[in-house]
Amino acid sequence: MIKTIITPQNNSIQLVIPNNYIGKEIEVLVYTTEEITEPIVKQKKSITDFCGTLSKVDFESLNIHTQNARKEWNRNI
Repeated sequence: MIKTIITPQNNSIQLVIPNNYIGKEIEVLVYTTEEITEPIVKQKKSITDFCGTLSKVDFESLNIHTQNARKEWNRNI
């Protein structure tokens, strides 16, 4: 990974890509250091945060799958 901070003198920046990056997908981000604030803290989510994200059909399918999986836990092997 390469990370650096520069102060551009015009609206163009030239990048030299290392040979081992050629042919690979890379990510380029451009933002000012003034835009950096507090680090983003991921909040813990609860099941209610996902309420309404599944259709009734998807919910029923997932519910049946979950019930069948739970039955497997209780069987004697």
